[in-house]
Amino acid sequence: MTSDVRIKICGLTTAEDIDATARAGAHYVGFNFFPKSPRYVDLDRARELAVTVPVGIAKVALVVNAENDALDQLVDRVPIDMLQLHGSESPERVAKVRDRYGLPIMKVLGIASEEDVSKVDLYSDVADQLLLDAKAPKDAALPGGNGLTFDWTLLANRKYWTKPWMLAGGLTPENVAEAIARTGARQVDVASGVESAPGQKDAGLIEAFCRAALEDI
Repeated sequence: MTSDVRIKICGLTTAEDIDATARAGAHYVGFNFFPKSPRYVDLDRARELAVTVPVGIAKVALVVNAENDALDQLVDRVPIDMLQLHGSESPERVAKVRDRYGLPIMKVLGIASEEDVSKVDLYSDVADQLLLDAKAPKDAALPGGNGLTFDWTLLANRKYWTKPWMLAGGLTPENVAEAIARTGARQVDVASGVESAPGQKDAGLIEAFCRAALEDI
């Protein structure tokens, strides 16, 4: 018996990554369009990868404070299913992006304290999904994918949010089952936790992560 947890593997850069993710049973693949990330792919490469994703797996585009011109090109050239806004986008900006492109929006929110959790509701009316990640340190070069966890008890049994939410931040094959048990998350996201080096996905780790997330505890 397996659980109903849904899994997103983010930062895929090769055809082998796509194949490993699909075989492991993940439900979302993420392409990273933030140039500073070791998982960055340009539009041409992302298109090549996106068209190979099996039907039934959602293709998510991660962007950071992207302007309309950049988003116009992305949406026009890459067949994606969802936009993941991973910057400091306001609720107003999220609503405008959603209206402009007619795509589901996943808004990422950094969590480090109860105050951060209290801000989640501000985005519930304008985003289709919420991704709760460890808040990046002030001097961090990346807004996410830093391999950091946060205090999972802050999210324990948060079942009253009106939109689906996904847990991220330092998840690995070793801790994902515990994270699910502590938070009640029904969706999880991983990038660095299934890599052998920054930006290099490991098929064995992807398989182990999915197996651990999908097993009943």
